[in-house]
Amino acid sequence: MKYFAVLDTETNWNDKVMSIGIVLADAQTFKPIRGKYLIIEPAYKKGGMYESVLFSTQAKLNRICYYKEAMKDICAWLDAYDITQIYAYNAKFDYYHLPELHCYKWFDILRIAAYKPYNFKIDETMSCFKTGRLKRHYGVEPILQLLSGNADYREVHNALCDAVDELKIMQYLNLPLETYEIGSVE
Repeated sequence: MKYFAVLDTETNWNDKVMSIGIVLADAQTFKPIRGKYLIIEPAYKKGGMYESVLFSTQAKLNRICYYKEAMKDICAWLDAYDITQIYAYNAKFDYYHLPELHCYKWFDILRIAAYKPYNFKIDETMSCFKTGRLKRHYGVEPILQLLSGNADYREVHNALCDAVDELKIMQYLNLPLETYEIGSVE
């Protein structure tokens, strides 16, 4: 496998996908290769919690299209790069909202990042369950703050920006992709 994808969605007030961000990354270096950002019509017009940042990515990456068109585009794009694996933070959420992408193998970054055995920055002062999972503060924002040492970091909640941040978490953890198999989603 040469590449993998990191995906994030944002939903509107009716829990419909209003944007999808995807970053392709090199499977060896975890460096981003390409990004894709789709804004879903008419779902985005309903608005949602993060509608104010819907158009905040680079204009050349913004594409407004209908859901079915977006799914065809994403599948063709992933297939063109021989992508078989999709990674996402709290992957079950995105997996549930994108049934057309169930033909790919999905892995949950959260299942690694929030667990002490895999996240070297989780120390004895942090409250964890017996399993080693953090009891709180395990979202993208606090985990990236922890890993980067940057307490000022704020999550944008734009699907493409968030996908890039989720890839950064994987970079900081510096674990082989095989590690994420325990977070397989089906």
